[in-house]
Amino acid sequence: MTREAVVTGIGVVAPGATDTAGFWEMLTAGRTATRGITLFDPTGFRSRIAAEVDFDPTAHGLDPHEVERMDRYAQFAAVATAEALADSGLRPADLPPWRLGVSMGTAVGATTRLDREYATMSRGGADWVVDHRAAGPHLERALSPSTLSGEIAERVGARGPVRTVSTGCTSGLDAVGYAAQAIEDDLADVVVAGAAESPISPIAMACFDAIRATSDTNDDPGHASRPFDRHRNGFVMGEGAAILILEEASAARRRGARARCRVAGFANHGNAFHMTGLRREGTEMARAITTALDQARLPATAVDYVNAHGSGTVQNDRHETDAVKRALGEHARRTPMTSIKSMVGHSLGAIGSIELAACVLAMDTGVVPPTANLTSPDPECDLDYVPLTARERRVDVVLSVGSGFGGFQSAVVLDRGSEVRS
Repeated sequence: MTREAVVTGIGVVAPGATDTAGFWEMLTAGRTATRGITLFDPTGFRSRIAAEVDFDPTAHGLDPHEVERMDRYAQFAAVATAEALADSGLRPADLPPWRLGVSMGTAVGATTRLDREYATMSRGGADWVVDHRAAGPHLERALSPSTLSGEIAERVGARGPVRTVSTGCTSGLDAVGYAAQAIEDDLADVVVAGAAESPISPIAMACFDAIRATSDTNDDPGHASRPFDRHRNGFVMGEGAAILILEEASAARRRGARARCRVAGFANHGNAFHMTGLRREGTEMARAITTALDQARLPATAVDYVNAHGSGTVQNDRHETDAVKRALGEHARRTPMTSIKSMVGHSLGAIGSIELAACVLAMDTGVVPPTANLTSPDPECDLDYVPLTARERRVDVVLSVGSGFGGFQSAVVLDRGSEVRS
């Protein structure tokens, strides 16, 4: 019997909203959550804007010991996991632990804590040799991205396959794709899958300042993230987490769960080209799209909506526009393609899972979120990016694509399962 992975629960912690309902209301209203940085003093930085999460961990049920132990990104993931499990109706304690897995993505891990600890141990960078005695008790946990999956696995009691995926800005897509594969390969019946990131810290902002990848529209942060617009000048850093509960489809049916969609196809390819550069023609992303559609046993013409990487850099926007046209052919011009990064910023490894949550909600509601701030389209980006205003549209098949430093190109296809294929 063919095993399929379906989504039965969603949890979101994002800029502008710390639950799924608020997140979707914000997206469909076309509101942006970008603003001046408040998490640290950004004076002297080139880019002083970000999409921050207004987050009180204790208000979301984390106790003081958890807050002390867990870096900010892990706190996001814990809260999103709790919401996703509640949405699915699953109780981890009722599940066979050896058949319960975790697949979590992050690009830069515990950046917030590492930045803070280094500042403490080096007296704000004044000392070349740091004083280890000034380190906090949980520094060791911050050094490994695997802490994220370990934390979630411990919270849900997972003894099945547990992994951390760190493939740059495609981590969130890849974590969900690999989770679906674990179910298809009969390694697990339920996987808690998603990604989390909290990179709004001095060191991360300085790194992107150095390569001029982030926007410096500091006087108008609400309009700084402008994917596919001729006046764009870089992405806006974000943060957050999204968790999807994936279940084996027949098991979900037996317990009467609502299967919101199927993870129908997943592929990733490297471009073997450049650490940060992209080939204009988008061959590798196009191949990832085609491979994912082949896995889903769907033609290109079945795609109803493309959730774009849409980071708001000239290089990326033109690259993926060409990739989607190469993969979907003439159908690309009839298919809405939007970037929610225009509203929630680019949360690096987390954004792929946040975007997949938006894709599931688009299928649920029959609404495609807009690309905010798109008022002067780049003539070289000539697809339907749904500028400014959400659009009602029946969505049965969604394609979500991502592109990451290191040359990673990923695609995930979601569909309604047998209802679509019949």
